[in-house]
Amino acid sequence: MAKQLNVAVVGATGAVGETILRVLEERHVAIGELAPFGSRARAGAVRFRGEMLDVRAADAESLRGYEIVFFASGEDSSERYAPALVESGAFVIDNSSTFRMSEGVPLVIPEVNPESVQAGHRLFPVANCTAIVLCTALRPIRDVAGLRSVRVATYQAASGAGRAGLDELLSDERAVLLGQEEPPPAIFPQHLAHNVIPQIGSFDESGYSGEERKIAEETRKMLSLPELFVSATTVRVPVRTAHSEVVFLETERETTVDELTAALEGGSGIAFHREGIVTPRQVEGTDVVHVARLRAEPPVRPSHSTTTDRDEGTTRHFTFWCVGDQLRKGAATNAVQILELLLAKGFVA
Repeated sequence: MAKQLNVAVVGATGAVGETILRVLEERHVAIGELAPFGSRARAGAVRFRGEMLDVRAADAESLRGYEIVFFASGEDSSERYAPALVESGAFVIDNSSTFRMSEGVPLVIPEVNPESVQAGHRLFPVANCTAIVLCTALRPIRDVAGLRSVRVATYQAASGAGRAGLDELLSDERAVLLGQEEPPPAIFPQHLAHNVIPQIGSFDESGYSGEERKIAEETRKMLSLPELFVSATTVRVPVRTAHSEVVFLETERETTVDELTAALEGGSGIAFHREGIVTPRQVEGTDVVHVARLRAEPPVRPSHSTTTDRDEGTTRHFTFWCVGDQLRKGAATNAVQILELLLAKGFVA
């Protein structure tokens, strides 16, 4: 009989926390006790396995004794409670950015770098949702042809800002539909309904935003390519829960669309579309990264040129489109998959 785990979920009433509960149930993780926590106590606030569970207020004492603790709340909670929980022997899976770039702490996508999980690791940050989608799509290409550079433009859903972001989008859309004045934006820099906002996070002195810096740093770490050139432009769009990305990449060696197609079709956690398009609405509620519109970038050559290597279909420059559900593969599902990986490796005794 499978070991029955004692699991706590901090931030259980938020968008990611509720999705973690749903994914744990869907994937039939062997849980003996599940305890939902929040910033304050609430009676019957979350559902798990057909029952409405009370949410308890999180503090150091109440979280002690759980084998697995998921954090789906703000960075303050992770920073306050996670180190002591790890010290006491718990496995902590943290959806905040607090520990992602910490030395000696693995940043894991189970389909991308499962080998980074070693015995003795107990703290597991969940990577930036956009970087998860990106790296899942890039791994097969890295493995078959190497990567020299990656440029990405992202189109990120309101859910990336949590339940408050979803609520603000809905409020804006309702006001626009009814011809009313929209309430002042509180979560996004400007109104999101009928709009796109090319800013996610604060800008640094070079003009890059916090989200853009995270994508670059975390992509290098998860792909084990510390010198990889990565440049991102991140844009918030009026979409509910799925992030989309246009990726422009250069491989280390010349290859073909056919070779990369074969690699992507065999890639773990990827649904590859040889033809047509795939949109955010289509992938809501799914747990894989969808890749479409793979193509070689056209060569630039003098008009009098006759034949080159690229005439044979080989190049190092490619473009593709990818989409993934931010709440699921970009957060909750990846968190639960980390727990499943720990169980598969026998690290959770």
